[in-house]
Amino acid sequence: MMRSGFQRLMRLVFAFCCATVCAFTAAADTSYPQRPIRMVIPFPAGGSIDLVGRAIATNWSTTLGQQIVIDNRGGAGGLLGAQIGARAVADGYTLVFGGASSMINTSFTYKTPGFDAVKDFEPISLVSQQETILSVTPNLPIKSVRDLIALSKAKPNSLNMASAGIGSSSHLAGILFNSMAGIESTHVAYKGGGPMGIAVIAGEAQWCFGLAAAFAGHYKAGRMRAVAVTTRKRAPLMPDVPTVDESGVPGYEYTTWNAFFAPAGVPKAYIARLHTTIQKALLEKDVVDAYLAQGTVPVGSATPAEFARYFRADFERVGKLIKLAGIKPE
Repeated sequence: MMRSGFQRLMRLVFAFCCATVCAFTAAADTSYPQRPIRMVIPFPAGGSIDLVGRAIATNWSTTLGQQIVIDNRGGAGGLLGAQIGARAVADGYTLVFGGASSMINTSFTYKTPGFDAVKDFEPISLVSQQETILSVTPNLPIKSVRDLIALSKAKPNSLNMASAGIGSSSHLAGILFNSMAGIESTHVAYKGGGPMGIAVIAGEAQWCFGLAAAFAGHYKAGRMRAVAVTTRKRAPLMPDVPTVDESGVPGYEYTTWNAFFAPAGVPKAYIARLHTTIQKALLEKDVVDAYLAQGTVPVGSATPAEFARYFRADFERVGKLIKLAGIKPE
């Protein structure tokens, strides 16, 4: 019942978005595309971002009338795939399906990323946001954000905060939490979300921020405790879990997202065509169901300009967190 209600809500939201973009449809070049489009995913096949990208690609190709060819280019936290997209010919036939980690974080964690994330790409549209959860080990009596804060203040640096790697979204979400909650934790970086979760389950680390979809089985089995979600509103898929904001850290918000980008210089009419068809694909039941099954919320953008503003704001936010974390580019 909850899922069907959420689907109806999402359809109303996207109906509004589609109405908003109607004015842009006339400016779109409906003769484009005339051949298959290459969709670069800067991560290996089978990962969460790859699955989110593939979920929309099949339906979207039908709307566009051309095949979407998936090109997985994993490596260096998404850097390699983003580089390929930035250097591609700006003819509308190479797109990048990226997120904050590949399109923003790498700009601050590498001395020479090989591209300017703001200048070298045309933002097209948001596609999804993933539900991130503040998770704790069941080995300690921490059942709320306030419990975690109280224990951390009583024993500064006694609790280990796990992350999926230095500069990862889980790391930055934790840095923001520590700063806003006024606590000190010992950061322990692991090589990916899987090892990070195992460390919290084993009690090697006491807490972390991780994707709901990745940890859902652990929550159900009692191997890990879901304390709060990082969005400003409760997650549709976990309505009983409070937000960090309402749990004692007012104003806290950290979201991870996926979106489409094109190389800078792609004709605006092509961008308009891509944007409009993405919004239509996000309304389809098979896409919505696939996203919900992965703990992902489909989220479009009213216009490419709206997403561009969102992207630039997030770029500045991440830059400040990187500086706060004391992360030096390598």
